[in-house]
Amino acid sequence: MDLMADGPWNWCIAGWIEPARVTGALAGALERPVHGMVPGADLLCDVYHVGGDFPTTLDVYLTPAGVAEETVASAVAVRLRSAVLLPDDTLNPSRYVLAEPDGTLRAVHVEERETDDGTERWGLRPCTGADPACASAAGCDRSRFKPGPTPERPAAA
Repeated sequence: MDLMADGPWNWCIAGWIEPARVTGALAGALERPVHGMVPGADLLCDVYHVGGDFPTTLDVYLTPAGVAEETVASAVAVRLRSAVLLPDDTLNPSRYVLAEPDGTLRAVHVEERETDDGTERWGLRPCTGADPACASAAGCDRSRFKPGPTPERPAAA
């Protein structure tokens, strides 16, 4: 698997999970060794904790080429049996993709607060297209991860 260095993956995981468990799940999903911040290693990651509903934060540097970030996040969520938040493809600051413990991917919104320890995220809610956060200029309807249907807004046929 080739590596690229054009940007890190920045994920948040529900629950307080030990760094060794997180790196083990990532290594299993990628089928390659994963290292902490060790100079010279080919796949570096940093795991740390903040507050909120997604207190375990994972930053992966020198991400692998040819692998979809959401596919790896989904595999990590299954291995950890814990939800993983990853940025989506809009510029909406409250919108994320949620990789659920069963591997399902769906669009969500969360509240955020900056702290001295890092960004805390809480208040997870589905992206429905009707949420006030969906009305921002970085529209949720332009994402690959479409807003979910609700009784008021059924899915398009």
